[in-house]
Amino acid sequence: MQIELETAAPTRIQRLKAMTDVTHERLDTRIMAAEPFASRERYALFLAVQHHFHADVDPLYTDPRLNRLLPDLTDRVRLDALRQDIVDVTGSEAPVLVAGTAELAIPAALGWLYVAEGSNLGAAFLLKEAVKLGLTEQFGARHLAGHPAGRGLHWRTFVAAFNGLDMSERDEADMAEGARAAFRRVHALVDQIFG
Repeated sequence: MQIELETAAPTRIQRLKAMTDVTHERLDTRIMAAEPFASRERYALFLAVQHHFHADVDPLYTDPRLNRLLPDLTDRVRLDALRQDIVDVTGSEAPVLVAGTAELAIPAALGWLYVAEGSNLGAAFLLKEAVKLGLTEQFGARHLAGHPAGRGLHWRTFVAAFNGLDMSERDEADMAEGARAAFRRVHALVDQIFG
């Protein structure tokens, strides 16, 4: 007698990950090739990349439309911590940047938030590399610090809200394109800033 196991349908986050994996992997490879943790000078370039990206997504965290969909969104902002890291590492204030995401439709904006929030999970690995440069969660690597309740729980809360959104297939496709655009934006920043 053969028993067939029913497999659960993939969640929205799992579908989004599958739709953006190639773009994400290309970015990860490019960032590691730039050797952002080879020295504090290279790390300062990495901070510049991060600063541009987080300035881009910052308005999304305070967008009332998105805050109705995703609880505690305003508590997830890392831009101020990143600006303090820049001061710690370079001794200079970070420039004021104009965000490029203020006019995004909700599905695309959710794609950008998926990238920003997902990067917080990867930040655990990056923090270990920053520590080798003498940086800590209190100096120079604040934006890489985990949430006080734990990185995993913080991500799972986001995922639960994200998976619970009422969205069409078209919305999900637009969300995936938003996420790919966010990954491409970071890739372009790495190319521009690291050369």
